[in-house]
Amino acid sequence: MSTLTKPNHIGRKISRIRELRDMKQEALAQALGISQQTISTIENSETIEEDRLSEIAKALGVTVEAIKNFSDESAINYFNSFNEAVNNSHFGNNNHCTFNPLDKLVESFEENKKLYERLLQSEKDKIEYLEKLLKGK
Repeated sequence: MSTLTKPNHIGRKISRIRELRDMKQEALAQALGISQQTISTIENSETIEEDRLSEIAKALGVTVEAIKNFSDESAINYFNSFNEAVNNSHFGNNNHCTFNPLDKLVESFEENKKLYERLLQSEKDKIEYLEKLLKGK
């Protein structure tokens, strides 16, 4: 029977949430202390015990209700609304530099060069001073 005709297939919902979180069955199995084959069996199960569901929800970083109420449509709507909110808030759209980054890089390189030259001159002065002290003895 197709999972499309069973909208409340908990195992399929767990599988989709796991995939959306970019988690492999092995990683979820390790987090729960069970085998990968057991995860496969769970994901093929239409119903799951509440205790096991609670453990899985915790391992996935979601609530039990999130698993029970999950649908691909709601996930798509969530991400679409998130992207619209980001676009409307101008978050990440302020990409207009008031300076040339390469100029800043060259400027920092020149500053480092000057600092190195000052350090080198300081060491030369120190050597001269120590040589004078040695000649004076």
